[in-house]
Amino acid sequence: MSRRLVSLTLDTLEDLPRPCRQCVYWELDPVSADRACAAGDPGLEKEAWVSQTLLEWGSCGKLAYVDGMPAGFVMYAPPAYVPRSMAFPTSPVSADAALLMTAHVVAPFAGGGLGRMLVQGVARDLTKRGIKAIEAFGDAKFGDDGERPGACVAPADYFLSVGFKTVRPHPRYPRLRLELRTALSWKSDVEYALEKLLGSMSPETLLRPVRPAPATRSTAG
Repeated sequence: MSRRLVSLTLDTLEDLPRPCRQCVYWELDPVSADRACAAGDPGLEKEAWVSQTLLEWGSCGKLAYVDGMPAGFVMYAPPAYVPRSMAFPTSPVSADAALLMTAHVVAPFAGGGLGRMLVQGVARDLTKRGIKAIEAFGDAKFGDDGERPGACVAPADYFLSVGFKTVRPHPRYPRLRLELRTALSWKSDVEYALEKLLGSMSPETLLRPVRPAPATRSTAG
């Protein structure tokens, strides 16, 4: 099974799940988003937002592919580019952080470590650009009581599971933060699995036959 991570571009934008490709929850303020949906083609607004953000700021998303199939994505940007970021009760995002707007892993690929892989890809990108942290608004009641999950707001549990810490609690929409130096210190899934398998023994010790020590002649007598 091959896994690869690529940056979001106008071409790879088409590989987002269709509901996400048409969603402008984060990209527009609530009133403008409603107008775009009423006009019938919010996908054009999404494309315009991605194009402008790429031009002015740079990479604003990552997509994960498994055996060539789109399996998940994340989108991120400075909060100034994300009008919806000011609509949360736990706003604003810290001045030294980029906002991780949304994260999604396609159901058949869930539980395979793609969520962490995506966040680590974001961390590498943002570190090169001098940004110190990622923040996100999570949904603490995602799917509770049969509710339809909030539009494009990822579960708070997801962010906690990949290393975020709560910096401003809220019963529904806590704000969470991940220091990039923490994200970049993670070991890859392969390294972790190898360490777990081998324990304290080195791979060289296990893979090479151990030669018996040469016999020594006793000097006693």
